[in-house]
Formats: sequence, structure tokens, C-alpha cells
Amino acid sequence: MNNVSVVIPAKNEAEGLATVLPKLTSISDCWQLIVVDDGSTDNTRDVCLEHGVQVVSHSYSKGNGAAVKAGARKATGDIIVFMDGDGQHDPNDIPKLLNILHSQNQDMVVGARDSESQANVGRDVGNRLYNQLATYMTGHKVWDLTSGFRVVRANKFKEFLYLLPNGFSYPTTSTMAFFRAGYSVAYMPIKAAKRKGKSHLRLHKDGVRFLIIIFKIGTLYSPLKIFLPLSVSIFVTGFSYYMYTFSTAGRFTNMSALLFTTSLMIFLMGLISEQITTLVYKKNG
Repeated sequence: MNNVSVVIPAKNEAEGLATVLPKLTSISDCWQLIVVDDGSTDNTRDVCLEHGVQVVSHSYSKGNGAAVKAGARKATGDIIVFMDGDGQHDPNDIPKLLNILHSQNQDMVVGARDSESQANVGRDVGNRLYNQLATYMTGHKVWDLTSGFRVVRANKFKEFLYLLPNGFSYPTTSTMAFFRAGYSVAYMPIKAAKRKGKSHLRLHKDGVRFLIIIFKIGTLYSPLKIFLPLSVSIFVTGFSYYMYTFSTAGRFTNMSALLFTTSLMIFLMGLISEQITTLVYKKNG
């Protein structure tokens, strides 16, 4: 399996990498190991050099997604493994993920975390919500939409580099892009350990980011599946209000007109978004 590249985005992950890198080299010394140092202020780079790992350094922090893209561009393997450098992902799971990729002829295999592997109850509830929404959007069971531990076929993953954000939602974007392009996605249950060091996620900031992810799920796959139910619900509300005012006052009110107009505008926005999404993925169709 010397055609495998392992990409690890890292920002101040010296403690975790000191544990992860020796395990990776013990599994296979012929893999290409790439750590993208995303503007670390600790000795992340030194730890990588001590273990003979290829380092891509950012002079300042560009974001987790930007680090993933930089690593993917440097990867020379036909298969790319993405994992965190904080010690949560077990390198011993990589051969299992690769086995599923090859034996089942998959294009992406994601390490799906269970509830016990989530950082807290709030994160678990949020991920369940994303998984259910993604399942509805794609028509396929999505076990873990936001897991950063995955193996992909490099040529197919690189098709979507231009879509990936520089922030933390690259797993969501890449998964939905694969589904939308008709590529195969599989899941393997994993146990994620407690991370080493401090998390870079912040509740007040990332709560808004997670809300944006929900809308991104829709726009990346089929916007009309989000806009149409919303349009219909507003139309039904407007029609119900019209029937009430007509039966009680015998007239058509401005509120009913506003609701009908809003319903139509939302539907048209969804229709236009659907066409844009189709054009974005046309070259992969």
C-alpha cells in the first residue's frame, strides 16, 4: 500500500502528534505522511521533523479546511487518508478503512463515531441533527457527517477542492459533494479517544458556523428539498389565513398577499439554486 498518503492538519498539536506519528510509522513505513502545520506557535514542526514526516508550513493560521486542501495538493498517493493530529483517531483503524475502500469498491470511507466518542452532549445532539438532515437530503443513511477521519480516492477528492471551505466544515462539504456527484460513500464504526491538548472549537463562534452548515448541506446537494417544504408551509399558512379572514370578514387581507408572495419567492429561489447546483456538478456528471 505504498500508494497511500496520510494528511494531518495540525495547529498546536505537538502533544498529540508525538503519540500519533510513531504509531503511523509502525503500521507502514512506505506511506507518505504529510502534516500541515497551520501556523502553530508550539513545537509542532519540530515533532514532525523528529519523526521524518513531510511538513507543509503556513506562516499564519488559514483554517482547518485550508490545511486539508494544502495537504491534498501535496499528496502523491492514489488514496488519501485524512485524520486529526490530536490523538482522537487511532492509526490502527486505517488498514480497516482501506480494506473497506478496496473490497467494497468505495470512493470514500468515513470513520463514524458513536455517542460516547462525542466531546459533549450538545455536540452529540448537533451531529445527530446533521446526520438526519443529510440522510433526508441524500436518501442514503449518513452515520457521521462531520467526522474528519476518512479515506478517499485522491483523484475524486481533488475534483472538489475548489468547493471546500477554509474553516472546519470540510468533512460536511466533501461528503455531500461525493453524494451529489454519484460517488460511493461508506461508513465504519470507530471509537474516538479524548483529544490531547485544547480544542480549537468555540461555542459562541461555532454555534453560528454549525447553523450555516445546515444550510450548506441543502445547497450542496439539492436546494429544492429545503426551499420547497418551506415554500409549501408558508403557502398553506397564507391560504389558511385567507380562508379565516374571508369567512369572518369577507375580504382578502394584505397579510395573506404577503404570505403568498413570500411562498412564491422562496420557491423561485429554490428553483434557481437547484439549477446553479446542477451546473456546479455538471462536469462530474
